[in-house]
Amino acid sequence: MRTDELIGLLAQGAGAAPRGVVGRRLGAAMLLGLLAGVAIAFAWLGFIPAESYAFAAPRFKLAYAAAMALAAAWLASRLARPGAPTGPASAATALVLLAAAAVGVAAWLATPQELRAKGLLGHSWWDCPWFVLTISLPALAALLWAMRGLAPTRARAAGFAAGLLAGAIGALAYALACTEMAMSFVAAWYTIGILMVGALGALLGPRVLRW
Repeated sequence: MRTDELIGLLAQGAGAAPRGVVGRRLGAAMLLGLLAGVAIAFAWLGFIPAESYAFAAPRFKLAYAAAMALAAAWLASRLARPGAPTGPASAATALVLLAAAAVGVAAWLATPQELRAKGLLGHSWWDCPWFVLTISLPALAALLWAMRGLAPTRARAAGFAAGLLAGAIGALAYALACTEMAMSFVAAWYTIGILMVGALGALLGPRVLRW
């Protein structure tokens, strides 16, 4: 018996899937991951002062991470459903990454040449992606658990989407503690951190999301 015939046989008489189950599971995992990430960021690094948000970079950090989380959540929700089209969600996720890159390049070009390297590297360029990765781990664990209880058929892609979403949540939490003030820094090193979590999710997906 072929795989598609077996799936069809198992699905006979199953009825419609409960409405909103994907949103509830992913939403709960996202909230849990965000709360854990914020707690880790605060305990580990402390929060930046409220007056820091008068500058553009802290607002860009939060906007970028939030936009990435929304796009990646859409993508993860599609990959959690067998056969659901992912084209628009994938395009939205790529668009967020490209928009952040464009903002980063524009900010870098607008910076005086003698200050460009300092702005891009800051004082924590090596640490930043690892901070994002570490703070994202609770969200990644929660999201993989949530997706395991759904029906992803493309385990590696689903793991990658869960990783991108977890990375965005971790970046959002880390942004509350990050003292870097250059948008080129955020566009470069936050993105690398988010993609690292995505790669970890893709690595774990085939192992964790098998059903």
